[in-house]
Amino acid sequence: MQQKRLILTALFAALIIVGSYIRFPLPPVPITLQTLFVLLAGFLGGSRMALFSVATYLLLGFIGLPVFSGGGGIGYLLGPTGGFLVGIVPAAIIAGLAGNYRQKDEKPTQYLFLCVVYGLAATLLIYGCGVSWLKVSRSLSWRVAIQAGMLPFVIGDVAKLIVATQLARSFHHRIERFLDPTLA
Repeated sequence: MQQKRLILTALFAALIIVGSYIRFPLPPVPITLQTLFVLLAGFLGGSRMALFSVATYLLLGFIGLPVFSGGGGIGYLLGPTGGFLVGIVPAAIIAGLAGNYRQKDEKPTQYLFLCVVYGLAATLLIYGCGVSWLKVSRSLSWRVAIQAGMLPFVIGDVAKLIVATQLARSFHHRIERFLDPTLA
């Protein structure tokens, strides 16, 4: 069982890395699919697995592996996108609250509702950390920081939330069976 959780944690970390490379360069913060996979890790794996997946991703980037959208190293955590990267840690935990919901099969509508609510809260948390750090690191006004670090992303992040929720709905049975073969 622990080996399977480790495999899923590594898989979600790898998906977050892939999502960081699927990007549209928009200075100072690129648009990526990274948050889609952070939400999905939470929705499917729960808070703990999502936290370890994100921590693995950030640790790999911190030690210098080029897993962030622009490379790797501590400079990226201290740069203008650092707040967004740090913000995915608590966001993964919050999104994972939907994944921790144990009645996914008995009450699927409630599970999907929780995915949307916790996913929205996680996304807002990422914005809060990211925009705040962008403001500080670039000495911007709040208005400019919000215009550069949030407004261009809102529509895409809503779309990512919808996709993550639908993927969670489609795959949660398979993840549950993978983790517990007695459910097959």
